[in-house]
Amino acid sequence: MFNFSKEQIERYSRHIILKEVGGMGQTKLLESKVLLVGAGGLGSPIAVYLAAAGVGTLGIIDDDVVDLSNLQRQILHGTSDIGIPKTQSAEATITEMNPDVKVIPINERINSENAFQILEQYDLIIDGCDNFPTRYLINDACVMLGKPIVHGSIFQFDGQVTVLYPGKGPCYRCVFPEPPPAGLAPSCQEAGVFGVLPGIIGTIQAVEAIKILLDIGDSLIGTLLLFDALTMNFNRMKLRQDENCPMCGANPTISELIDYEEFCEVRW
Repeated sequence: MFNFSKEQIERYSRHIILKEVGGMGQTKLLESKVLLVGAGGLGSPIAVYLAAAGVGTLGIIDDDVVDLSNLQRQILHGTSDIGIPKTQSAEATITEMNPDVKVIPINERINSENAFQILEQYDLIIDGCDNFPTRYLINDACVMLGKPIVHGSIFQFDGQVTVLYPGKGPCYRCVFPEPPPAGLAPSCQEAGVFGVLPGIIGTIQAVEAIKILLDIGDSLIGTLLLFDALTMNFNRMKLRQDENCPMCGANPTISELIDYEEFCEVRW
């Protein structure tokens, strides 16, 4: 078991007294390596809660810089961070919150050339990205590597969360075989997002991530959790693995990673 310091025993005491977590569970968290794709609206609450929980290594990949328009929802960043890389701002916030956490800032965009090298280093991938091409790329790479993904997405007042776990449930392509055509997704100006929505969806993603790392509770594998902020309704949709899925089906047709055209640059 991890040799806790006096300070760590106090910091994580509310976890340690939970029978479902305990000292062994907290040790698992401190030894876990999680990659967060995106340090924006969804990535902010995810990073904050995983860091507070004591996830020992947190990789954060994002090639964007902090903009004033981000601050309506991206709580990792502040006014003094405007103009600096989001990974740099995220690292400073997390280090101040919990020095136990080793932050690995990756100030670049994930693509077909670097995906395997980056993803293979982590136990769990959390999809907090803002575009379809990256979602498909992450899905395909994680199926090939056997890595679980906690997926989340938001649009205006609506959000959704699911867990994509190769060998245990459907992948993203089982539900959406191909990305929508270029030009179909709304533009940055047309879309918009309710400021607190990513806080709700991102926090649920953090919950699912910690449950997977600790192997406790019932995960959202095979279930899509839908949330409507205007009505405060949560709904669950059952997802099934598609035997004809081009990625994880009986006879997959995708054997290499694809960089789809970036058709929407919405920065959630």
